[in-house]
Amino acid sequence: NNADHSPAGSRARRLLQRGTRRLDLAIPASHARIIPMKIRPSTRRSFIRSGLAGIAAAGAAPAFIPSRLLGADAPSGKITLGCIGVGAHGFAVNLKQFLQEDDCRIVAVCDVHAGRRQRGREAVDEKYGGKGCTEIADFRAVLARPDIDGVVISTPDHWHVTMALMALDAGKRVFCEKPTLTIAEGRALARAVAEKRLLFATGLEDRSVIQYYKMAEVVRNGGIGRLRRIQVGLPVKPIFPKEEPVPVPAGLDWELWVGPAPFRPYTASLTEPQVWRQIRDFSGGSLTDWGAHLVDTAQVANFAEDTSPVAVRGSGVIPPDSVNTVPQTYEITYTYANGVVLEVKSDQPSIRLEGDAGWVGNKGWLGRLEAHDLDVFRRTYDPATSKIWRMRPREHRDFLDCCRNGQAPMYTAEALHRLSTTLHLGAIAMELGRPLKWDPAKETFDDPSANALRRRPTRDDWRRRG
Repeated sequence: NNADHSPAGSRARRLLQRGTRRLDLAIPASHARIIPMKIRPSTRRSFIRSGLAGIAAAGAAPAFIPSRLLGADAPSGKITLGCIGVGAHGFAVNLKQFLQEDDCRIVAVCDVHAGRRQRGREAVDEKYGGKGCTEIADFRAVLARPDIDGVVISTPDHWHVTMALMALDAGKRVFCEKPTLTIAEGRALARAVAEKRLLFATGLEDRSVIQYYKMAEVVRNGGIGRLRRIQVGLPVKPIFPKEEPVPVPAGLDWELWVGPAPFRPYTASLTEPQVWRQIRDFSGGSLTDWGAHLVDTAQVANFAEDTSPVAVRGSGVIPPDSVNTVPQTYEITYTYANGVVLEVKSDQPSIRLEGDAGWVGNKGWLGRLEAHDLDVFRRTYDPATSKIWRMRPREHRDFLDCCRNGQAPMYTAEALHRLSTTLHLGAIAMELGRPLKWDPAKETFDDPSANALRRRPTRDDWRRRG
């Protein structure tokens, strides 16, 4: 995530500035639970998959610290986690937030950068006041440890689904960052989670951010009449100059960083998030990064969180002679089966939902609420009749709750797939330069060339290592 790098603040709802056109809200304290399905809780188990067993047998997996040495804070009494990817967001948000939760314990940190995993391990040991956390270079060794209940995947986008599928095969509960890289791999992930009935939660917060939740609540409950049009602005990202290949620095496993993506030589800035996110082999730019935030609110408000648009057209500009291989500026128009039009353009973070009886929106990430009449945000709804679920806690707490109670998380694998699919539709329409029709049930285009872009070839060389 790029949008919110701080833990949730006050949990008391405040309605301010009555009579003005802007409204500040803080996150409320009460977070009810959704119970759409039951998930089979996974237990700590011996790994049986070939490859994982081989890594452990070869000594790649570190020795386990006996729980008796950890006293009252023994991992055996808590949900044990391995954090895979402890770079910017993985360290500053995911690792640090899980460290604040009393019912889990991080026992391993994994990264292809030696310096990053050392920093992560030191932060964990400092928090717990001991030496119980292990540094691991190859994520497969994390999956091979039977003492780890769940994994937190905070890698570049091209690793998300591959790593999540392997974690599910190892019987782990999975907390994974958004988005997917392709439509096909998103469907494969959702199918695997459904078949295995294991917990998969997406590291996305918008449904637990009061501004975006309130907009969706108002629109779904008729506060602006019938929804007609949604406008979403996403940030314009920098243009990065091309770089010549340089030697891989000591402490970086470049082969494993590239992983399933097409191999390329190492360059000095390539592993920086702002750079690799502008490269199609690894990500989809601000459309799939920031779009995963604001487009989610658009789809939830439109009762479309479980489906996708039926038509898309768009255009974008890829900067010439640069590292960037995804559009930096773009305009995309989606049409849903109910006639609602969603317009997404490169601009500044914003969202505006227009109905036949008013509008709501905000400007900037976490910006103050705006509306044709702020009283629409002061209405309350009976939970028994409201057309939206009650707000859940933030994604880290929600994941741990679901680990314990077996409920489905706020953002399931299917939700991640549907949201990412909408964003991929726009990218494919821009790449082909023509309007497309999409069947959300069959998950197919009306265009053979577009259907071919639902998936990409993957590289398997990295699997033969270890």
